[in-house]
This record gives sequence, C-alpha cells and structure tokens, in this order.
Amino acid sequence: MTPNYDKVHNRFKLNGLHYDHEALKEVAYSFIKEGAPYEKATGNFLIDWLNDKDFIEVKTSGSTGIPKLIKLKKQAMVNSAIATGDFFGLEPGNTAIDCLPSHYIAGKMMLVRAMILGLELDHVEPSAHPMFDYEKHYNFCAMIPLQLKHTLKYTNNIETLIIGGSKVTRPLIERIKTCNSKFFETYGMTETVTHVAVRQLPSKASKGEKYFSAIPNVTFSQDERQCLVINASNLVEESLVTNDIVDLKSETSFQLLGRFDNVINSGGVKLFPEQIEDKLQPAIDERFIVAGEEDETLGERLVLIVENPRDSADSIANRIRFIKGLTKFEVPKHIYTTDKFVETVNGKIQRAKTIESVLG
Repeated sequence: MTPNYDKVHNRFKLNGLHYDHEALKEVAYSFIKEGAPYEKATGNFLIDWLNDKDFIEVKTSGSTGIPKLIKLKKQAMVNSAIATGDFFGLEPGNTAIDCLPSHYIAGKMMLVRAMILGLELDHVEPSAHPMFDYEKHYNFCAMIPLQLKHTLKYTNNIETLIIGGSKVTRPLIERIKTCNSKFFETYGMTETVTHVAVRQLPSKASKGEKYFSAIPNVTFSQDERQCLVINASNLVEESLVTNDIVDLKSETSFQLLGRFDNVINSGGVKLFPEQIEDKLQPAIDERFIVAGEEDETLGERLVLIVENPRDSADSIANRIRFIKGLTKFEVPKHIYTTDKFVETVNGKIQRAKTIESVLG
C-alpha cells in the first residue's frame, strides 16, 4: 500500500535521532526559532509538509523563463520518493546525506524521501563544499555539480550519488571515472517533482550510459518538434510537453540533444549549443555559452561568449582549433567576453538574458 503524506516512517532519523509526526513539528519550530539560516528554511518546509494541506507551494528555478510559484501535491512528492527508492533499491534504515537547500525542490525531496522511505538522514549546511562525516558509510546522496567537484575525493564511502541542478561537465565526468561510487546524472524539473529520468555516468562501478532511463511509472513520447513529452500520472495530472529535443530510444529512454529555443540555424545547418558547449569544455576554463548572432550570409552565425576570461580571445580561439571532433560548423565565428553572466537567484545562467546583454 502506498504511504500517505501525513505519515512519517518509523525508521526515519534526522541527524541521528528518531522523530514521529508530532515530534518533527517541534524540531521544525526549533529550527525556525534558533537554527542557522539553512535550518530555518528546513523548518519552514517541515511546517508546510506537516500541516493539514494536501499541497505545498514551490518556486521554479527560472533558468528557462520567469520564476513562478506552483502548487505540488504532497502525494505526488510521496510517489516521486517511492519511485526513486524503488529505482535505487533504497530500504528503511539506509543512510543518506542532505546537503541541498530546502528552498528548492531538490532539497525538499531529500527530506521527503527520508520521511517516507525511513532513511537515516544527516542534514548538513548546503554550501559549495558540504561538510559531512567523510568516514561514515552512506547509501545515498544528491548534489549539484559544484558540490561534487569540491568533495569528489571524499565520496568513496557513498554508494550512490545523483547529480542535478545543472549540466555535469566533461572535466568532472573524467574525474568521476576514477571513483568507486555509482554516479547518476538526473533529468527533471520542479514541475515533475525533481527527476523523472537518470543516466549512469562512467566510474569504476559502471561503464556508464548514453541514454537517460525513466524512473518507475514514467514514460516518454515526442511532439512534432521532436521535443520530449513526459507522461507521469503519479507526479503530474497531465502530460508535460518540454522544449528539450531528444533522440527517443524507447518509451522509457532518451538521449538529450538540446533545447528547442536554443537551436541555431546557420546556413541551413541546425546546431545544438549544448552539444557544442560540451565539446568546447576542454579548451575553456571559465563559464561560457555559445549563441546565434544575426548574419547576412548564414542567417545566424555561431558565436562564443566567455565570462571574465583570463586569456585573450585569440588564445581561446587558438585552443579551439585543436579540439578533436569539432566540425567546421561548430567552430565559433567570433568570441565575445563579458564581466558577469546574468543568473537566477540560485546561480543558474539565464541564457537568453545573457545573450541579449552581450549581443543586444
């Protein structure tokens, strides 16, 4: 029988202590009154979770549009937690780390997974370099790529890590290959109650996978633009049409190609910025994006925008010339620099606004 959102698993622990529904309310009030800023955010979420309403309000990240406040059914969050538990084989009494901010859906869901699945959760400050017990064995953890970059050498005692929030860069993937843990890149959004698909990355535990695989009770299709359609009645009431162009392998697996609204048409050739950026990563240390700039001959020409680079544009262009696997269409025709990218409140690049600020 599926657990209800108003129940707390009797194996659940928070920072080493058991709590039932009522005791957890007291913890929440204590966090709000006396806790550090990150604990106050956790306390506010727990108060919302433990009240009589069947939904919570969550703000989307705003990385692909204006941030908006949406309502998520608590039972959908429970369903998501169970699907994640089933996919990764999590069991009551398993240990987990929560190092994500409770302001956003990923951090909220770590708490929900622990309460519903009966995990023993160590809740730590969600910094860029999270501090947890590096000697302790953990079954499960979720991080953003920046956190994993700073703590990768301390992850050998973590069985499974899921990584989301932004793209896992190629240099980070190369470092992961030398590690013993299982690493999974996630695909999802606030509207789908975090991830609906995961892709295992290469490490000593696995050769890795090219395609994302659906979590239980989720299937995929495509619209006429070749964009992904998510069918997940346990999470969202209606099918969710995305702007992500995919190579659909089956109704439960796909390869992500790029966003429909980012595609550049240069001389009749469709270019996917996300794929080109992946190829350019070895040549550029700083944050960067590629974009299409209006061109009389090509319609759009491919340009590169680099944030506060240490090297000159000529030096960057010279390194790009030696990248293997880069076609002539994927070589930027011009390099722009900018002091600072436009970001969301949680540090994601706002691509459209950044391009507009540089190209006008």
